[in-house]
Amino acid sequence: MAKSSADDQELRRACEAAIEGTKQKIVMSIRVAKSHGTWVKTGKLGKGHMAKPRVLAISTKEKVQRTKAFLRVLKYSNGGVLEPAKLYKLKHLSKVEVATNDPSGCTFMLGFDNLRSQSVAPPQWMMRNVDDRNRFLHCVLNICKDVLGRLPKVVGIDVVEMALWAKENTSAISQQPGNLQDGHAMATSAESDVKVTVERELVSQAEEEDMEALLGTYVMGIGEAEAFSERLKRELQALEAANVHAILENEPLIDEVISTVQVLQGLESATNCVEDMDEWLGIFNVKLRHMREDIESIETRNNKLEMQSVNNKTLIEELEKLLERLRIPSEYAACLTGGSFDEAHMHQNIDACEWLANALRILEVPKLDRSYANMRSVREKRAELDKLKITFVKRASEFLRNYFASLVDFMLSDKSYFSQRGQLKRPDHADLRYKCRTYARLLQHLKSLDKNCLGPLRKAYCSSMNLLLRKEAREFANELRAGTKASKNPTVWLDGSAGSNQSANSADTSTVSEAYSKMLTIFIPLLVDESSFFAHFMCFEVPAHADGNKAVPSDDDNDDDLGIMDIDDNDKAGKQSADLGALNESLRDLLDGIQEDFYAVVDWAYKIDPLRCISMHGITEKYISGQKADAAGFVRILLDDLENRISSQFSRLLHRFAILATRMEQYIQGQSRDLVDQAYMKFVTIMFVTLDKISQADPKYADILLLENYAAFQNSLYDLANVVPTLAKFYHQASESYEQACTRFISTIIYYTFERLFQFARRIEDLMYTSTPEEIPFQVGLSKVDLRKVVKSSLSGVDKSISAMYKKLQKNLTSEELLPSLWDKCKKEFLDKYDSFAQLVAKVYPNETIPAVSEMRDLLASM
Repeated sequence: MAKSSADDQELRRACEAAIEGTKQKIVMSIRVAKSHGTWVKTGKLGKGHMAKPRVLAISTKEKVQRTKAFLRVLKYSNGGVLEPAKLYKLKHLSKVEVATNDPSGCTFMLGFDNLRSQSVAPPQWMMRNVDDRNRFLHCVLNICKDVLGRLPKVVGIDVVEMALWAKENTSAISQQPGNLQDGHAMATSAESDVKVTVERELVSQAEEEDMEALLGTYVMGIGEAEAFSERLKRELQALEAANVHAILENEPLIDEVISTVQVLQGLESATNCVEDMDEWLGIFNVKLRHMREDIESIETRNNKLEMQSVNNKTLIEELEKLLERLRIPSEYAACLTGGSFDEAHMHQNIDACEWLANALRILEVPKLDRSYANMRSVREKRAELDKLKITFVKRASEFLRNYFASLVDFMLSDKSYFSQRGQLKRPDHADLRYKCRTYARLLQHLKSLDKNCLGPLRKAYCSSMNLLLRKEAREFANELRAGTKASKNPTVWLDGSAGSNQSANSADTSTVSEAYSKMLTIFIPLLVDESSFFAHFMCFEVPAHADGNKAVPSDDDNDDDLGIMDIDDNDKAGKQSADLGALNESLRDLLDGIQEDFYAVVDWAYKIDPLRCISMHGITEKYISGQKADAAGFVRILLDDLENRISSQFSRLLHRFAILATRMEQYIQGQSRDLVDQAYMKFVTIMFVTLDKISQADPKYADILLLENYAAFQNSLYDLANVVPTLAKFYHQASESYEQACTRFISTIIYYTFERLFQFARRIEDLMYTSTPEEIPFQVGLSKVDLRKVVKSSLSGVDKSISAMYKKLQKNLTSEELLPSLWDKCKKEFLDKYDSFAQLVAKVYPNETIPAVSEMRDLLASM
């Protein structure tokens, strides 16, 4: 037999979940289709409506003395979950009728005697098949018989057919017997148990035996039914007469029975009232629960409405604030688009700039909430503000470019600002800077609005000021040279180096050094102040120079005070500014070309007295030591170039000395040897001392300067040194100094390239004085692993390292003829150092292998 929905355990659990809390147990559950019809006179159902899926469940509820039985109708909710729909008490079941208009016999109706409106036809229930119908009806009839002690009226179905069906399905039927009316445990069954029962047939076996015994008493057969019926009628009448007589005789007992029956009826009525009240209380509880849910839903909606009201109020306030942000004051709009840039109107321009910068800032995230940033009105207003910004920046930039040019043109056209014949004029930029300060804050606001606009403004300022500074330096240098009186004599520089006893010649050429010093005294502080003023005025974010960094105090120490906030040196000390590169580039544009006038003074002084290079070098060195400001970077470069120019001019003196000595030897022809030798000694001594002094000014290139000059001295005097003993002495002295400078320079090159390797060797050598070779590998940083790391990092790709060493040597030398000899010395020195390192490794790390000395020698020979 096909599995019925009555066997569906999932359906049973779903039904139990739907009635949870009612203390009822599901006896049987089965899926049906519900439809409606109307009663007609024939007792048949009319045309039904559309069928709806439902579940019929029979449930029981145990009491102390009895058990109640219910028929539940459950429906499916929107989520597919079963929920209670109807509840019927089986004690009110009065009729079970199978619909005759359904040929399949699967449709039936259940009539209840407590329905309020009997005019409305009860619903029709349709099973999937006859077996499901028989299962359900047989279960209902059995429960009615066991629990209620009676059977409802059955219409449209043969009880014998039901009994036969029950016998045929005995193998699929099981039950749990129990005395339901005595209050014992109610017979409950699983869905597989909720089927029909063979033992509970409509006519039992005992009843059949009693009927056969009765027929045997009357000696009648089955065929004598009419005679048997007549006889039973007569005996029934006699029995009824006897009963009437007995009743009349037992009237007191009957009264007691009637009283008892009335009491029982009253109890039954009271019980029914209590049950009805329990049902009503359950209904009220459900309604109260629904009402409570409705109240909660209303409260939730009210809370949402209240929150929405608060949110709307807040939103209106935020929008009002936003509208206030988006409003552009008419006075600011007029100032930004067409206002004047005269000094009298600068206050209005500054206020408008501050408002515009703030308006742009508050329309950007995070000042403005991200939800507002993409609003159309905000985007349009931001575009309008950007247009205002572009217009104002363009107008202000054009005005400032013209303003800078006009200021400089005015000064260039007035000769009183420059040195004139017979009168040296110190450049005075106080009035110029005062006029520029008026627009300092405007430049700051322009930078905050559009930092790219400062590039063209800086170039315009530098271009104009460069013309002014170069003319001032040119006119000052020309008048300085014209006003300095000094005798030009080819022998003055030689006689002037002899000593202080020749004061006349020394006095004549000292004015040259004084003129050079005056040039630096006037213009170096001016250029430093101009650089500092430019850095502040054009809004470069670089540390300001301290007053102590100035070489010579000037009257314009406070000229770079623009009336604006300076950079906090304490907070930003040592911080590399991103603007420093741009500042140096702009300072080059500002001061480029002015160095030519300084070079002209140096060349002029050298032509008068070459030995004055010494004093000019010292003066330049003093100014270099005082220039440490980042804003005066180009001034330091200028001083470095001057120092190199002076050194270059002085180095020419060494070559000229060889020519002079040759001519002197030609003139004496064996006469006045002592006088000439004394001149040689004094002159060469001064040259060597001066050369050492110049080299000390730049320790980084000191050895290169010494070895190149000593080599030039030896090359130029090689022939004379062979015949002049005094010059031979100085030749050997220069040779020794040359070798020493070469050794230091080569060692520097080698240690720069192979620093880790030879530093490791030096540590081993230091420990050899206090420890045995066996103990050294156990020192921190000197283990075998450390050795392997050092060798790998230093000697892997050693050919490239040696090539880099050669290139560095070639780069630092300016004299190409010295390179071959120095490279040979460098290779020999490196090989000696590596040989010492290899010996140390063999002694301290006997089991470790490094590239052999022979391999290194072959590699060096091939390069």
